[in-house]
Amino acid sequence: MKANINNFQIDLSKPIDISIPLTNTDANPIAWYLRKPEIKAVVFGDWVGSVKAGASTNFNTIVFNPHAHGTHTECLGHITKDFYSINQCLTQFFFLAELISVEPEVQGEDFVIGKNQIEEYLKGKNTEALVIRTLPNLESKKHKNYSNTNPPYLSEEAARFICESGIKHLLIDLPSVDKEHDEGKLVSHKAFWNVKNINQLNADARLDATITEMIYVPDAVEDGSYLLNLQIASFENDASPSKPVLYKI
Repeated sequence: MKANINNFQIDLSKPIDISIPLTNTDANPIAWYLRKPEIKAVVFGDWVGSVKAGASTNFNTIVFNPHAHGTHTECLGHITKDFYSINQCLTQFFFLAELISVEPEVQGEDFVIGKNQIEEYLKGKNTEALVIRTLPNLESKKHKNYSNTNPPYLSEEAARFICESGIKHLLIDLPSVDKEHDEGKLVSHKAFWNVKNINQLNADARLDATITEMIYVPDAVEDGSYLLNLQIASFENDASPSKPVLYKI
């Protein structure tokens, strides 16, 4: 099936899923010092919600944290005193996106994606969404325990540049756009959302902008322009597990 969107021809039969599945195994990626997710059959006395155990249906309870257990999309409610929901902030789901591959630069003991790199790779292109694949693009990203590993992150200047470029949706294959241990400053989150005061939101804060973290873009997917379908579950929460899907233009 093909569709014409904004005069671009899109083949909807060839989706590129860049999300990481959530499992209750050691293969599930983990961040922020939590254990793996739990997926367990409900038990009522002698009844177990599993067809294998004799029930008529499988009836599981799932316990997970969207920020720690895989691909998730978050709104500025992640860092504000007042409550903002991703389900209310993200109300459109298709965007023109640019995929770039960036090797973070060494800065002391850190690996950082700088403004100059983003600016160079974007080459002045106007896009609604930016998808960042970090190099090297190891398969272990899909299974890594990031806790206490000081993963690469986005510099404050790079996040501000992305904000000022008018890019509303940032997707990255890291557990956070900020440094793991940063004393709670979250400078890149704040710069991207243009949040100047977490206690009283400024009028020009970007309520309709989102950050999606812990994606995985396979090597076979080339840098370039795509149509992004950013799918979330309807959680009234600052973040939701998500399923970003790219379509080649």
